[in-house]
Amino acid sequence: MSKPLQFNPLRAVQGAVIFLLLTLMLPAGAVKEIHTAAQEASEPKYVAIVNQQGKPAIGGMCVDIMRAIEKADPELQFIGDQVWQPRARIDAGLKAGNIDVICGVQRIARNTSQYQFAATPLFSVNYLLAVRADDIVAVEDWDDIRKLGNEGIILALRGFGIVDILTQMGGLKIDDTATSSISNLKKLLAGRGRFYCHRSPGIGLAIRQAGLEEKIRLLSKPQLTEKFYMGMAKTMSPELVRKIGASLVLLEKNGELKRIFERYQE
Repeated sequence: MSKPLQFNPLRAVQGAVIFLLLTLMLPAGAVKEIHTAAQEASEPKYVAIVNQQGKPAIGGMCVDIMRAIEKADPELQFIGDQVWQPRARIDAGLKAGNIDVICGVQRIARNTSQYQFAATPLFSVNYLLAVRADDIVAVEDWDDIRKLGNEGIILALRGFGIVDILTQMGGLKIDDTATSSISNLKKLLAGRGRFYCHRSPGIGLAIRQAGLEEKIRLLSKPQLTEKFYMGMAKTMSPELVRKIGASLVLLEKNGELKRIFERYQE
């Protein structure tokens, strides 16, 4: 006669532990890290802030958008948005495989050659022209600026999409040697340029931060309107591209992208 089976508590506990470990090892729901960086001199896409612990941190529209994407899809996690990098280094990081996405880029040739784009725009901006407050210049369109010749030099930021756009328009004198708004505002006051072209929101903040509200004014004409997108490495997996795109569709439909943009209006 065979012996009756006896309950072994130790073996039961071991079996439960093994089952739990196997469950935790399942691939479903695994967090996928997406590497990025905070672009320097791109306020309000990225803004220097002080966090709740009183330490320096990085906020801005793009950080808010990435946190919103993570909330919409908990399997996605953006890494690197608390590290400042100039645009040239971000592009180099993309080519080296260290950067997966760049937040807030335009559909211009230089960008489309490097990135693929989520279909949903993150936000739209207006490019405005700043001049010295005592400059009586009045222009209606870009032809008026062309007619000024060397007296109509437009200052812009090196590596920014607006340089490509203005260059493609033709006949405009452009100085894009500066890498920050404060540098271009100083050049404007020194007469080393007639106009400073930069996006709004952004240009008003730069003027206020420099304390130049009484010395610099913004023109109402001419303006340019541009849409900005999430740029993703062309080597990114189709699944990640799909998940980012789906999250942005959701954030556009529920109004979160609009709410984020409105928080940074000038």
